[in-house]
Amino acid sequence: MTDQLKKYLFENRSVRVQAVRLSDTWRDALAHHAYTPVVRRLLGELVAASTLLAANIKFDGSLLLQIQGDGPISLVVVECRSDLSLRATVKVREGQTVPEDGTLQSLLNVHGAGRFTVLLDPKRKTPGHQTYQGIVPLEGETVAQALEHYMKSSEQLDTRLWLAADDQQAAGLLVQRLPDHGGQPGEAPDEAWNRATHLASTLGAGELLSVDTDTLIHRLYWEETLLAFDPMDVRWHCPCGRERVAEMLRMLGRDEVDSILAEQGHVEVLCDFCGKPYLFDAVDCASLFAADAPIPGSQHPPTVH
Repeated sequence: MTDQLKKYLFENRSVRVQAVRLSDTWRDALAHHAYTPVVRRLLGELVAASTLLAANIKFDGSLLLQIQGDGPISLVVVECRSDLSLRATVKVREGQTVPEDGTLQSLLNVHGAGRFTVLLDPKRKTPGHQTYQGIVPLEGETVAQALEHYMKSSEQLDTRLWLAADDQQAAGLLVQRLPDHGGQPGEAPDEAWNRATHLASTLGAGELLSVDTDTLIHRLYWEETLLAFDPMDVRWHCPCGRERVAEMLRMLGRDEVDSILAEQGHVEVLCDFCGKPYLFDAVDCASLFAADAPIPGSQHPPTVH
């Protein structure tokens, strides 16, 4: 099965509904990491949210969601491209203990210095398609509340989010009021929006993670006429590779690489995003600096000792 995001509109086009449920993509994200449950939940919620927001990008590029803080977790970053391929990472502050009952505030905003950044980065920088960056204070106890605050204050869009993640699934539901659309004849302007959010508010994290999207949408909005769009596939994609790591080591220089070899007997590099390990032994490192040498081990998968 392919992980998919599904989009709907209320019949009068006043409310957008989007839902995503990630299984393979989320397991790929966790494959080389040993995140604690609270870190996993935080990252999974931001991953699900990134796909819901990136699905509405009108250019070829990336949406980056970044939470930077002063708590036990120093940084959370998710990048989701317009084709809904994504990667993500979490940085835990060295020597800090991450409490399992932590909230967004206690994990990232202990002293009020937390910041939430949204970056829209077009692949090709042309007039009208330059990089956009929005930064707001980190408000709310959850990822959903922080994003709702950002969408209201920076984008002037009423948006509600329901997000959940565990070790197997990451899922989310977005309900958004669209501008410049009236209601049905005889319907108050806010009635469709109020109805859409009220029904979604009955949703719990367990249901969001365990019920497939089609069933979930039917349960919530079976009395509504929804316009459905073609599903969009979601996948994990990290562009790291042994060749890129080798080039990075070359940039470090022979002296630095030799120093690491002398201390550890090998050089091991972990990708910041996917966590995949790349191991270079003494022979590999020597060949890095040989003129016109191929990338050591580039034809073979990395080995961990």
